[in-house]
Amino acid sequence: MSIPAPFQPIFRVSPVIEMIGPVYSHGSGRDLVIGLRAQPKHCNLRGHVHGGVFATLADIALGYTLAFSSDPPAGYVTVNLAIDYAGTAHVDDWLEVRTDVQRQGKRLAFANAYIHVGEERIARASGVFMASDWPAAASPTR
Repeated sequence: MSIPAPFQPIFRVSPVIEMIGPVYSHGSGRDLVIGLRAQPKHCNLRGHVHGGVFATLADIALGYTLAFSSDPPAGYVTVNLAIDYAGTAHVDDWLEVRTDVQRQGKRLAFANAYIHVGEERIARASGVFMASDWPAAASPTR
């Protein structure tokens, strides 16, 4: 299946992203959107995309949005991630994760991620992140 425009391979990779990927993105900073085409490897025995994949995508989207909302990028670590599942996704579905930053302070940041299939919102994640001395820019990039 095709990848919708204007998505491109995500600009920053990690072993987890390589494992669940390919992961795509478009936009930057607070306008960053993460995308994934669901594959059989993402599904549970019922044929639904596993909730852990949703949680992983939300964590990536939230962390990257916060980190790359400043110049130079800041490092953030997840303190808490809560997720509510309101729907399902299946093989070949295109998942998009959009974020909403509530507050980004010097030490803590609060944000929400919304996972969509088409225009249907299928999950919501709420995250708390702590600023870290480890610079986001020091990690591998594509």
